[in-house]
Amino acid sequence: MDYTHVYPYQISQTMSMSDAYVLVLNAPDTGKQVPIIIGEAEAQAIVMAIEQRRARRPLTHTLLSNILEEFMLSLKQVTIDRFEEGIFYSTLYISDGFSEKQIDSRTSDAVVMALIEGCDILMAKNVLEETSMEPGALEANLPQNKAPLAQPEETLEQLEKQLHQCEENENYEEAAEIMKRINQLKSSNQKKP
Repeated sequence: MDYTHVYPYQISQTMSMSDAYVLVLNAPDTGKQVPIIIGEAEAQAIVMAIEQRRARRPLTHTLLSNILEEFMLSLKQVTIDRFEEGIFYSTLYISDGFSEKQIDSRTSDAVVMALIEGCDILMAKNVLEETSMEPGALEANLPQNKAPLAQPEETLEQLEKQLHQCEENENYEEAAEIMKRINQLKSSNQKKP
């Protein structure tokens, strides 16, 4: 299956349901955006993960992250694999360093876990084509109380980790793209005072 990178771009409360939110995923390679309906708790968890805020006691996603760490497991990536009857289906790829397991997940939970663990969010290109809207069309249909989300800044360490994974998987095309982002990040860091 062919995938493209996506990231959370915006969260907005829906006009029809007070406890539902629209998470907008942006696919920078294509300029397309995908709206996903999520619950209030998941919307809050995504915002907290982006802002790197922690609750006083571990919430569900932080608990899962702590369990991964305690058992020396890592979340390698999450994928949004299919869209059926209005529902997105996602997969968590969890590794112990020797083998990898695929775990079915709600898309909202997968996005939160990816943000907490700093891994890629990938969407199947056929799902992107089926569910995406052009940015102008999407914004016209969202209520005015939208909250834009900053694109998570990639760290050099995260990019180098991704590069290593691509090289291990012999995915040289994606490795070349990551290398470009590493060089851009290094260049911009050198320009900063």
